[in-house]
Amino acid sequence: MAGYQDLLRHHRGLLSIAFLAMFSSSFGQSFFIGLFQAPISARLGLTAGEFGSAYALVTLVAGFAMLRLGPSIDWIPPRRFAILVLASLTLGVMLLTLSPWWLLGLLGLGLVRLCGQGMMTHLGNTLAGREFVAERGRALGLISLGVMLGESALPPLIAMLLVWFGWQELWWLFGLVLAALWLPLLLRGPWPQAPGRRPAAHEGRQGPRPFRETRFWRLLPLLMTLPISMTGLFIYQARMTEDLGSTLATYALALTGMGLAKLPGALLGGRLVDHIGPMLLARLYLLPFALALLLAMLVGGDLGIWALMVGGGLAMGTQEPIATSLLVSIWGSEHLGTVRATLSAAMVFSTGIAPALIGLALDAGVTFEGVLGAMLALLMVGWWLAQGALPADTDTP
Repeated sequence: MAGYQDLLRHHRGLLSIAFLAMFSSSFGQSFFIGLFQAPISARLGLTAGEFGSAYALVTLVAGFAMLRLGPSIDWIPPRRFAILVLASLTLGVMLLTLSPWWLLGLLGLGLVRLCGQGMMTHLGNTLAGREFVAERGRALGLISLGVMLGESALPPLIAMLLVWFGWQELWWLFGLVLAALWLPLLLRGPWPQAPGRRPAAHEGRQGPRPFRETRFWRLLPLLMTLPISMTGLFIYQARMTEDLGSTLATYALALTGMGLAKLPGALLGGRLVDHIGPMLLARLYLLPFALALLLAMLVGGDLGIWALMVGGGLAMGTQEPIATSLLVSIWGSEHLGTVRATLSAAMVFSTGIAPALIGLALDAGVTFEGVLGAMLALLMVGWWLAQGALPADTDTP
């Protein structure tokens, strides 16, 4: 832990900004919004099915917006970027909680999704990935704990506070807490400068264009395997436990195990990124999840559920330090905002479509063991495709 102690001692301010950005993303994360699905649906006059469709729609729109707005962090000073995102997030919360019209409410939900899960995560990861060099992996591992803190602390806290407050009051309370945390950092934080300038109109678009590069498309399946698979496991938890011969109670306990497994995954993954580079780790980090899929298919039962959650947690903890460091190694840090925005948008699109495809497969009679087999096949194909896009050199810039 000495390396992490030195990192915190010398870069506490910048790490605090990035960590708080990751924690603030909880406002737009699915786990947070899901806690209030029923009262939000009631306020907007939507059934559960209509809310699900509207949620998928605003998520896809947010993905397109990330493609357009995410790259701006490459030329907008990060402090101004954070202020704009916080202002838009506040507007989204106000529209969602106060608007009497369902259309404005959905606009608010879209802003919360875009600025919470999308832009706040983008801000935190881009700052850590761009401003740190030798300690990039450890910095990314540390700030990713902000998301884990939100996932583990907020659900039980909200469940307790709902005894005294309504859902709207809780959103406002959470917003006030975030404002109190952000204010001193916005006023006195060690904010870096933007790494470049905005291209002039006559210059056209400069920098990388990932969607036009074969290398990006070869890496994409590898990096999307885990988000796609875990989204399917979360959404179809009832069918998964039934087909594997387990129970939802076991799943709930294993979900806690997943959260605990993310911590060593993030800290160990960050350290290994700094020591051996992201190229080698990108070839190895999905191995725990691959073994978990295989065990769940062959053995099933409670052991299979625990394997999926713990194996997925370990891999999820390591993915962000590896993925962001990988993007910097290949495309450089100056255009990290552009490349990360493209990757984030692609993940949003895929995780929005994946539940529908898995649902169609289950409706067609495919067992959940078959779904797990398809996930394992996707992982293997993604690993194979990525080999030609991962240089043998493991040094990070």
